[in-house]
Amino acid sequence: MTKATQTVHEPLLRIAKRDGIPFGKKVLVRAVAILLALVVDALFIFFVTGLNPLAVYGVMYQGTFATPVRISWALRDLATLLCVGIALAPAFKMRFWNIGGEGQVLIGGLATALTMVYLGSSLPAPLLFVAMFVASAAAGALWGFIPAWFKSRWNTNETLFTLMMNYVATSIVACMTNIMRGQASSLGTLNKATKAGWFPVLFGQRYTINIIVVLVLTFAMYAYLKYSKHGYEIAVVGESENTARYAGINVRRVMIRTMIISGAICGLCGFLIVAGKDQTISTTSAGGRGFTAIIVAWLAKFNTFYMALISFLLVFLERGASEIASAYSLNEYAADIITGVILFFILGSEFFINYRVVLRGETHKEGK
Repeated sequence: MTKATQTVHEPLLRIAKRDGIPFGKKVLVRAVAILLALVVDALFIFFVTGLNPLAVYGVMYQGTFATPVRISWALRDLATLLCVGIALAPAFKMRFWNIGGEGQVLIGGLATALTMVYLGSSLPAPLLFVAMFVASAAAGALWGFIPAWFKSRWNTNETLFTLMMNYVATSIVACMTNIMRGQASSLGTLNKATKAGWFPVLFGQRYTINIIVVLVLTFAMYAYLKYSKHGYEIAVVGESENTARYAGINVRRVMIRTMIISGAICGLCGFLIVAGKDQTISTTSAGGRGFTAIIVAWLAKFNTFYMALISFLLVFLERGASEIASAYSLNEYAADIITGVILFFILGSEFFINYRVVLRGETHKEGK
């Protein structure tokens, strides 16, 4: 039999991309994924650690909801993670892979700390906060502008560029903290005596302002991406740069403008961390949130309200893992496996939302 006359057999299974899926089915797929993850975790907990899975899940719940103080801590951590996710959303929607959120947060936090230290004694509180805000946003915007300018000018790889800038920012922060601490053993709390640059206490907490600011940003970014002309241009550029150019959109301008906004909001997150949460700066101030926020933005499909839910889930898992390790004297790796399995199943559910398995001979429309 010649090659031309050979019969081409259809595979038993093939993967087809969906055109869309109803919202209810998306919720159902993710709910099933979480339930399966809990079952797998229960098996791991019982056979590997010998503990009662239901008791472990109860401890995880207590890690976030046991007391009003723990709930407020969870909201504080949620606000920080969500702020970075909001910052990354416009860049990711434009298909500009900004992996530099960590460095942009750090450089914004450093600008805030320098302003606190060197202007804290010479400016009244309102002007000091304005100076800190402007300095952090400008530093973050600069850290976003640099890779965008190189990308628009020479088509550099933005993933590697922004990733490498994280290490540059970390080195700059390490150098500047050594200069600021002088002969002291550590930098410690900034302006501890005067509390210049510290957010005022509202409802018993300094980080209440953090939560309020991020809440405002959540609504503002949603409206910006969905209803503004800039948001429309971002969506068109993300779909196809050639289509955007054909429509008369200045792709280079949109790219630079969007990354300036993304970097500025990351810098603002650094401002909130230093002034409202830690009152100091270090190379670990961002705490890996610049990378975790990538998951938040991607899973939420750049919808800031969905980001809030996903951020809360990740904070809940993180605090739950810490509580498990403390309550049962488990090492941190065992606790991380439990939360990692849940996250793995949630990420895996995105495959079934975006694709479907088609059996041989199935004649249904592939996009459904």
